[in-house]
Amino acid sequence: MAKRLLFIFMVFILGDIYFFQAFTTVFHTPFLHNAYWCIDLLLLIGVATLIFLQRQGKDIQRQAGDLITFFLIVFIPKLVALPILLTEDLLRMAQGFPPRNIYLSEFVLICAALIVLVIAFGLTRGRHYYRVRKEILSFPDLPDAFDGFKITQISDIHSGSLSNVDGVRKGIALANAQNSDLLLFTGDLVNNKAAEMEAWISDFTLLKAPFGKFSVLGNHDYGDYTRWDNAELKASNLDRLKEIHQEMGFKLLLNESIKIQNKGASIALIGVENWGKGGFHQYGDLGKATSALPAESFKILMSHDPSHWDRVTLTHDQHVHLTLAGHTHGMQFGIELFGFKWSPIQYFYEQWAGLYQKQGKYLYVNRGFGYHGLKGRIGVWPEITVITLKKSVS
Repeated sequence: MAKRLLFIFMVFILGDIYFFQAFTTVFHTPFLHNAYWCIDLLLLIGVATLIFLQRQGKDIQRQAGDLITFFLIVFIPKLVALPILLTEDLLRMAQGFPPRNIYLSEFVLICAALIVLVIAFGLTRGRHYYRVRKEILSFPDLPDAFDGFKITQISDIHSGSLSNVDGVRKGIALANAQNSDLLLFTGDLVNNKAAEMEAWISDFTLLKAPFGKFSVLGNHDYGDYTRWDNAELKASNLDRLKEIHQEMGFKLLLNESIKIQNKGASIALIGVENWGKGGFHQYGDLGKATSALPAESFKILMSHDPSHWDRVTLTHDQHVHLTLAGHTHGMQFGIELFGFKWSPIQYFYEQWAGLYQKQGKYLYVNRGFGYHGLKGRIGVWPEITVITLKKSVS
């Protein structure tokens, strides 16, 4: 992690120097030159302020989100400009380093302005630019009664970040419009505290599915990322969060499984608590959750963190046909165009968005309903997933 952060810092500095050269090629006013570096100074002051506040025991998550947003607005245009200007330098080197081409510098600045407009869209409309993504998955051992069974998955609501009531209601209506049989929520209802969800209970209660609504906890739901005066308050917060799931009509699965029955047949729905790699807690217990299930049963698992699939689920004694996860948000930033998919999160998570398959087992990673940290979404839009189960010929 430290090496990656150092690399990002070095790229930022290099991009800053090169972009400044293009900037001064086009603009010759000393005032604008000074203003350019004042932006970097504001970033440094922001970082120093947050470090100070954190050491004072303050909750800085909202301010950190603002700083991340500001950083991306400043950094991304320079990142895009860097390879263009480096290429120009290679050509200039062969010519004895003449002055920079003003037309190329103007082109770089125009590109930067367009990128800022894209970011502005992501920070305003992008946070509720819900996309429905559909998958059809076939299994030879799917019970006949579940051929054509539809599942809607949402994940990572992060209610503490939500503010636009109309935008959220648009997403809820879109989820209901899929007319799925089953609705599953794969964790991170809040950022830190159950109180964040109180104002949204009535809205999310409107989510409907004839075979029921089920959920699991995500890493943010335990209150691990904020300070509590004592352990009792933290435990009480988690208890209230569990009550909220129930009040919204969701059955919260805590390292347990249930049967979804249809026309005399059944499939197993499993839900584990959060299990993450690295510094994330590992509350999930797949062994406990599947202990009562017959080996031949068709199994769907809800597990918030996709790293659980690679590190536990794939090698588990019980064959889990389909795992549904969230957690990554696709970093809320990336490029997804014409089948091409990229986000910085892929350097931290091998499975970070969409459908994956190994050993005849599927994983789907939902990009998230809400947002956290970055105050919007850029290129990786909020998602409602619809998965249709099909019976295939053996």
